[in-house]
Amino acid sequence: MPPMTIVETPIKAVLGNRRSTAGVHLVARDYAKGTRLDPHMHREAQLVYAARGTMQVTTPKGRWLVPPDRAVWVPSRLEHAIDVLADIEMRTLYFDLPWLKREQRDEGLTKEFVVRVSPLLHQAILALFDSRNTPERTELLVRLVMLELHQAGDSATFVPLPREPRCRRAAMIVLDDPTAIHEIETLARAVGTSVRTLSRLFSAETQLTFKSWCQRARVAAAIERLSTDANVSVKQLAAQLGYASVPAFSAAFRQVTGRTPTEFARKV
Repeated sequence: MPPMTIVETPIKAVLGNRRSTAGVHLVARDYAKGTRLDPHMHREAQLVYAARGTMQVTTPKGRWLVPPDRAVWVPSRLEHAIDVLADIEMRTLYFDLPWLKREQRDEGLTKEFVVRVSPLLHQAILALFDSRNTPERTELLVRLVMLELHQAGDSATFVPLPREPRCRRAAMIVLDDPTAIHEIETLARAVGTSVRTLSRLFSAETQLTFKSWCQRARVAAAIERLSTDANVSVKQLAAQLGYASVPAFSAAFRQVTGRTPTEFARKV
């Protein structure tokens, strides 16, 4: 395999659409639907947020679906790729590691996680990109973002990916067509193992049963549709995802996300 790309300090790479303060760099970029940022890593830690649009962030740990009310924390030197599912206005905050340590903000930020973006966090991130900011205002906004960040962890849009080769192949078959009904017996034959072994691997590698993992994959597919297609109805989506009824779909969706599909669609 070729060596992983380590992207240079962002303020050197994106002149004209960035701002910086001591230890924190702000980068604004727009990406069209279908854009893929291949696997890479940064020397800095980063908070990736789409003020508009939907993206998918993939790390060795799994796939994180990121609609407009979510953001992703990506630690320093963590391999990740980004797929743009709908035109996005990306607003990224890069944090130098010495700054995080000096400010005592590095605790709990060594692993990737999805952030539920509150209205306050949303406004604070956007305000950081105001060209009229003074250094004092920028510093206060950065501190506000970090305070909100520590209270905002959320795994509802995360689909864990197993690393064991057979289990990984089975997972990718499901993710390639999450709307289909996937029987574990069929998948086990397809990847060359037994049902018992595949079931055990899913539980060990993802901390979810095979059935629960498939449900999460279907809900992630539903979130993607709700985030990128304003015209899709909950009834259509339930049928396409193989649920027997809208109430059954809504119950599964709420179990994973804490909200009904209608509530989620209204939010995004």
